[in-house]
Amino acid sequence: MLVLASASPRRLALLQQAGIEPDQMMPADLDETPARGEHPRSLAKRLSKDKALATAKRVDQLNYANAYILAADTVVSVGRDILPKAEIIDDAVASLRMLSGRSHRVYTGVALITPRGALRQRLVETRVRFKRLSRIDIERYIASDEWRGKAGGYAIQGRADSFVVRLVGSYSNVVGLPLYETVNLLSGEGYDIDSRSGLSLDEDDEVGPSQALRETEDERVTETEETDAAEIRGDQEVRA
Repeated sequence: MLVLASASPRRLALLQQAGIEPDQMMPADLDETPARGEHPRSLAKRLSKDKALATAKRVDQLNYANAYILAADTVVSVGRDILPKAEIIDDAVASLRMLSGRSHRVYTGVALITPRGALRQRLVETRVRFKRLSRIDIERYIASDEWRGKAGGYAIQGRADSFVVRLVGSYSNVVGLPLYETVNLLSGEGYDIDSRSGLSLDEDDEVGPSQALRETEDERVTETEETDAAEIRGDQEVRA
């Protein structure tokens, strides 16, 4: 059984492209405010872990057997400045102005809790450069409403793809879930991926129209971390 600790239709669609169909979507309700001075990559790792652990508690209460719990969080940054998940127009406009003509980084933390209670984490980084955006570019994009709820105020799988001058790394990571790392994380922990999908992801495979914009050499940046989820939950309960 696979529980996706997210309500994101983008993450669900990416998993389905890889032949993975979650049995249930169970989003975690967390405060995603960065801690003071928190680095963007640390925030992505922390939130994905916290989402997985929060959902694991609910799964334990429901007595689901042999459940894998998958969580992810995507953070967009310019330098150490973390851009918000835009919910209002002012946030989206401010983010697009900051991204205009500049390079930024997209970090996605992926956390998996296995049926035996182990916590596995990956952190994937993609570098993206936007063209210089005109006032008309920004106004038209705001009118599309694609920005709403998106990290950095844009969705690369939509109209914002036309803003991308250069992308180095995983395209699906920018959409919200790095497929190569996620598929390998699940299969490496014994999850049976649907062989009927007919999709085999190699390290150089990506999904989406920006594939042609990638550098010749894919400078994929990935971090790996392994922990015992039961120990973490116990530590959190003691601190509480």
